[in-house]
Formats: sequence, C-alpha cells, structure tokens
Amino acid sequence: MCGLAGSFAYAERGGAAVRIDEAQLARMRDRMAARGPDGAGFWLAADGRVGLAHRRLAIIDLTDSGAQPMHHGNDGAASLSIVFNGEIYNHRELRAGLEARGRVFRSGSDTEVLLQLYAEHREAMLPMLRGMFAFALWDAPRQRLLLARDSFGIKPLYTADVAGQLHFASQVNALREVLTDTRPDVAGAAGFLLWGSVPEPWTFVRGIRALPAGHFQIIERGRVGTPNPFLTVAQLLREAAQNASDCSRTEALARVAAAVHDSVAAHHVADVPVGVFLSAGLDSAMLALASAERRAGQGDALRTLTLGFAEFADTAQDETAIATELAALAHADATTQWVHRDDFRAAASSLFAAMDQPSIDGVNTWFVARAARSAGLKVALSGLGGDELFASYPSFRQVPRLASAVRRVPFARPLGAMARRIVAAPLGRWSSPKYAGLFEYGGTLGGAYLLRRALFMPWELPAILGPELAREGLAELDTLARLDESIEGIASPRLAISALEMQWYMRHQLLRDADWAGMAHSLEIRVPFVDVALLRATAPLFARHPDISKAEVARAVVPSLPAHVLSRPKSGFVVPVRDWIAPPADGHRARGLRDWARLCAARYTGTAVFGDPARLRG
Repeated sequence: MCGLAGSFAYAERGGAAVRIDEAQLARMRDRMAARGPDGAGFWLAADGRVGLAHRRLAIIDLTDSGAQPMHHGNDGAASLSIVFNGEIYNHRELRAGLEARGRVFRSGSDTEVLLQLYAEHREAMLPMLRGMFAFALWDAPRQRLLLARDSFGIKPLYTADVAGQLHFASQVNALREVLTDTRPDVAGAAGFLLWGSVPEPWTFVRGIRALPAGHFQIIERGRVGTPNPFLTVAQLLREAAQNASDCSRTEALARVAAAVHDSVAAHHVADVPVGVFLSAGLDSAMLALASAERRAGQGDALRTLTLGFAEFADTAQDETAIATELAALAHADATTQWVHRDDFRAAASSLFAAMDQPSIDGVNTWFVARAARSAGLKVALSGLGGDELFASYPSFRQVPRLASAVRRVPFARPLGAMARRIVAAPLGRWSSPKYAGLFEYGGTLGGAYLLRRALFMPWELPAILGPELAREGLAELDTLARLDESIEGIASPRLAISALEMQWYMRHQLLRDADWAGMAHSLEIRVPFVDVALLRATAPLFARHPDISKAEVARAVVPSLPAHVLSRPKSGFVVPVRDWIAPPADGHRARGLRDWARLCAARYTGTAVFGDPARLRG
C-alpha cells in the first residue's frame, strides 16, 4: 500500500517539447505522506516530459530493492519505469512462471513482477493479476504511459488533464496542486447528495476524474486514450449468471468454503504481521477464525482489533462482547478500542483532513485503523464485501420484490411521476420522502435500488444546489441509465443485486472509505471477500443456489462457530455519528445522516452551498 503520483507532458507547444514541473510533482507526492512513511521516491525522464513519484509503505520486500519508482531494462537503461499502489497476492506464482521462462529478478517485490510481466505481455497481463492495484507504467521505447486499476476499484487512481499534461495520483487532494479551479464538480456534488459518496468517474473537484475500476488507459505523445475495460465486476457476474454451476447445495457450500479459505490465505501474503478487524458479524468471524486456523503452530498469536462505542455499551448494538468471545476462540491477541463522543470531537479536524472526498461513512474505519496502527500493525484484514457477496443486505430481498410489484401496475412510472410532484412536499414533512417515488422509480431493479440506497432523492436536490445546478448535475449523472447498465445481461436477481451493491455502494463508499481512513494512519486494509478469484469461484454457485445464506456459508467455513453467533440477527455496523453532532439551533435533526452529509460537504468545500457548518457543530 502506497501513494503514487506522476505527470506526462503528452502535447507539444509550438513544435517544442514541454517539461513537467518537478517541484509541483514533489508537492503532489508529499501531500500523500501518510500513505507511505517508509520512503519517498522520484524519477524524471531525461527529456523532462515524464515524471513518477512515490510514497512507500513497505509490506512486501522491506529492503531498498523494493523501493519505487522501479525500473527495468537492458544494460542499465531504464526502458520501463513504474509506480504502484497495492498488493499482488499471486506474485510468487507469477514470478515462478517468469523465472521458468528465463527471466531474472533482483528483488523479492511484487512491483518487479509487474514490470517483468509487462515486458512479456504488455496490458494483456492485467487479467492475470490477483490483488488490489493501481499503477502507472512508463514504456520508454514505445513512448507511452499505461495506467491501470483493479477490477473492484479497491485502490484509487485519479487523473487531471491540464494544458497538454496528464497528471495522476492516488488521491484527489494531491491533484489539487495542478488545478487553478478547485470548485465542486456539479455532477460530483449531485452524486454525493444522492448516495452519500461521489460516484465514479466523477469526483467532488471539477477537472479530476477517477480511472474506472477494471480499466486501463494509454497515453501517448499527442494523444490521451479513452479508458478500456480489461475485467470488470459486471463482466464477471454476467458470465457467472450465464454459466450457473451444476452441483448440489452441499457441494456448492463446500466449494464456497474452500474458496474463502483460499482467499484468506492469499491475503496473508506479506513480510509483516497481518491483523484482523473483528466485530460481532459473521464476515469478520470467518476471517479471524480462518486466519487463526492457518496460523496454528506458527508461534505468534493473531492480532484482532475491535471497536466499541460508549453510547452503545450494554445494548443490542454493542458488538464487543461477542467479538471478545470470537477472539478467544481464535486464541487471538485482542485489542478493544472504546470511542466516546469527546474522542470524535477531538479527532474531527484530523478526520476531515484525511477525508479525500466527502463521505457519510468511514468514521468507524478511521478509529479502528488508528487502533491497529497504535498496536504496531501495518496490515489488517476487513470483512468488507461479505454482505455484497453472500447476499445478506436487506436489498437482496426488498429490491427485487419492489420491482416485481411495481411492474405489475399499469403506467406506473408516468402516473407515479405526476403523483410524486403532488405528494412529495407534504409527505417529506412527516415521513421518508422516498415513498413519494415508489411508483416512479420502483419498477426496475436499478430504480428500486436507488430508492433503497439514496440519501436524498433527485427531486430534493434543487432545494440544496439550486434548480439549474441540480438539473445540470443530474443530467450528467444519468443515474438510472447507469444503474441499468451496471446489471445488463445479469439474469439472476441475486447476482444482479450483488452487481449493484459491489459497483455502487461498495466501490464508491466502503472501499474508498477504507482507503482514505486506513491510509490516514499508514495502515493497509485488505479485503479477502473482495477478490476476483473468490468471485469467479463462488458466483456460478450462487447463480445455481441463490438462496444460500451467509450463515450457511459461515458454518461451512468455520464449523466451530457458536450457534448464537450464527443465528444473531444482522444489525449492521452502526456509528453514533448522528448523535455526536450538536443539534441545529431550531433543535430539528434531519432524517438519518443528512445533517452529517451536509456537514461533510460544507467542511470539504469551505462554502455554505450545502448548509452552514456552524449550524452543524461537531
């Protein structure tokens, strides 16, 4: 896990080559110092048109031979140069194949494996990689830059095209160094209000875009290519839906369990200790106990980190008691970190400073990451992605049911739109405004999903952004069309909802929050349930047996799990942030996390567009 940055002056001015600004690139890199406290690297091409910079968090190959930017070439000439953020979990297997074909390595790092693979296969290497990654590779002989990002979008990569120079970095805020206009992007702002996070490829800052997950982009002299897919979540789930596995339920569960154990083992590949975030949920229980099983006999105990909130102590929302029990089952060295309202208020400035884009989530991850780093860990496993893979969100039941019911109503959408205009305002005063849009939006899986996940509904945005900006932002987002596109060709309702959750809520919020909140404390957060090999192995099984539950999977993965843990109702991991924010002057709190969302956006932009920050003290 690291931070990368770079610049490429791909265009000429008046027939002359343009050099990049070295000092500017160094500032981009050092805005991301927390991402890599173990080293800082910088490389500039001889002609000054290309520069790569890096902040290192040493996880694999802790020696200087793993430092970046890293180069590869013959006779000392650097023909290939790379900066890389992430981990390649199958790097040893890939290295063995390369060595069998005569390639020689000078380091033990996965970064060098990327260079050697590219030398043989160029961008065709991308589907071979198992891991989380974003990288930039300069190919000097071909005078081209390759940018690439993993299939799930675990690792971020942002670009800004300014005056004939393509700049890229692991954080939006690093790219602010190259922009003169850092006002909010209209589509990004509208998207944040809809979802509580900014949907890609937009960001909250105009002029900065995210490279789409599962895509690569080639930039050559005189030309910036469009991003091209190499392996996307939608593609994987579409193939799984079309090739449902023909096996019994018992065999399916055994194969799912084996795939989970395989992923846990892969995510322990590191030259430093790997801990586990442990709550009362089945996802983290599977990770902790499967990790403990594979570590048995190694001598040192597994480290687990649990977060408790003072407001929830001794209530049904307190997860610490069951987490303590699970840690004992894993024979783990367990740490429980309690968080109070005063802790949040004392940390608020640091938390907002770390937030690369506004988000209504991530507070819990920021605190548990801080606890992990204080305990001496550089790497921790998170159960993120288990709900999306094992279909345990309410959306897996509610969204298909709503879409099926509304589809049976004649002229539901046009009549629903008319009804919504009449009832939305009075309904919103005493109930959820979403009810006004049931018939207008609920007739498709995408529309029903928007109703399930939205923070604000589209018709509410003009009151916040103003009619013109709201209309412009919503038109550019084209949200319903993009939702439909993300599940096109996926006939299985279970896999379709997985596709929506993985490509929207998980990618844009959970994974992004895990990145910035972990990196704020120089902690690499790994997500074994967000793994291409695991999805390939299990999705065809779930297509054949869509009613397999997470509890069944957990029992198959860890047969020793206590019955009361397996049968515990899903509660979700709740953070009392709504109660931590001081109430507004009129004492009226908005529904859910709406106040928190407007505070995050107002703090991030420094404007009153999203509300007065002083009105939402915290």
